[in-house]
Amino acid sequence: MKPVIDLAGKQVLVVGLARTGIATALFCAERGAHVTATEARSESEIAETAAKLRAAGVTLELGGHRSETFTEQDLIVPSPGVPPMMPALAAARAIGIPVWSEIELAWRFLRGRLICITGSNGKTTTTSLIGHILEAAGFPVQVAGNIGTPLISRVDISSDASFTVVEASSFQLESISAFRPDIAVLLNLTPDHLDRHGSIEAYSRAKARMFENQTAGDAAVINAEDAIAPQYAPAEPRLFWFSRLKRVANGCYLRGDEIVFRCEGAETVLLERKHIGLRGSHNLENVLAAACAARLAGAEPAAIAEGVRTFAGVEHRIEYVATISGVEYYNDSKATNVDATLKALDAFPGNVLVILGGKDKGSDYRILRQTLRSHARMALLIGSAADKIEAELAGVIPIERAETMARAVEIASRHAKTGDIVLLAPACASFDQFENYEHRGRVFKQLVRELEKKHAA
Repeated sequence: MKPVIDLAGKQVLVVGLARTGIATALFCAERGAHVTATEARSESEIAETAAKLRAAGVTLELGGHRSETFTEQDLIVPSPGVPPMMPALAAARAIGIPVWSEIELAWRFLRGRLICITGSNGKTTTTSLIGHILEAAGFPVQVAGNIGTPLISRVDISSDASFTVVEASSFQLESISAFRPDIAVLLNLTPDHLDRHGSIEAYSRAKARMFENQTAGDAAVINAEDAIAPQYAPAEPRLFWFSRLKRVANGCYLRGDEIVFRCEGAETVLLERKHIGLRGSHNLENVLAAACAARLAGAEPAAIAEGVRTFAGVEHRIEYVATISGVEYYNDSKATNVDATLKALDAFPGNVLVILGGKDKGSDYRILRQTLRSHARMALLIGSAADKIEAELAGVIPIERAETMARAVEIASRHAKTGDIVLLAPACASFDQFENYEHRGRVFKQLVRELEKKHAA
């Protein structure tokens, strides 16, 4: 049984009023809580949101956070972007006030079975693919979480018969308490968000919290080929692996051109590799993980094959945009860390002009040097991380400082020749020049389409 919480009459503080914070404040107010929402931005900056929340009975504290407010609550729910060691949150914890992530609160009300996906890269693709496969299999399914829709906004449409497939970030998982997925998928662990977590070890521990409340009736699915993820394999749930290089004891693996599910010695062919339409070996791993999770959820092989075959991919993930004068343009704005950029570059045989840069997350860009030598012939740098990237990649390939996305696309179009690839794969966060990675990707695509119109004219 899930630990229940009755929100009626409780003092609940929501910290941060981005998408998740707004959904959480409204959810708690609808259930009779006395909700206060605190936000660093001013009234004028969030006027529409402020009006909506006040109409729902939410008390607002805008333009900063009052430390005394934090110690007067029964529950605090910080938005994912709020650091957990914020002094006011630490003070609240010190006197025993629960501080939960939104997914923790949502899970306690959610009905049906939960499949949770985390990792450094591939989360959105794998989450979307699992949802697509389960839909093809005829299951009631909804997709939520870090993928763009707060989990808490899907509680009311969940049912005892439904599956909820949720993408979870380290920011969300580091503040769980009893959160427990029925199926938990760990794709990979590479350095990311070190500006917040401080070390790869702390970042990995936050991700691995996904497993900590699972029981013997639950399942954990882990990448057998990842350098770090197997170190966090849990003891309690049933353990399944996925691998494109070797047979696994239990889980999914590639056997020749077949993807095979193996469980207690019995093997079932789920699909053939030719059914996969996504570029790159990393997407083969994503398909293996998704197929394993879907099979554990009860999907039949035919439905898994059909789901993979008809899956078109997700926006901002090695997304084809256009071909202009023989040059192909791809949007991988979701490549917000170095490892994701490596995977994007590896998806192409060479002749790549890559757009790098944005807000640094404490990354080591020197890791890109070898792959850039073999796959790229130019790097265009944008954003606040440009100085660091240029210093760490000096002498590898020609580099041009573009500063803005518009300049990067313009310079790339002048230098690109027939057969080249122009790839946005920034290896950085987007918040220095854009609202989020989606905004960055949309701007890139719009610039490419404008370029396409000019050439057509």
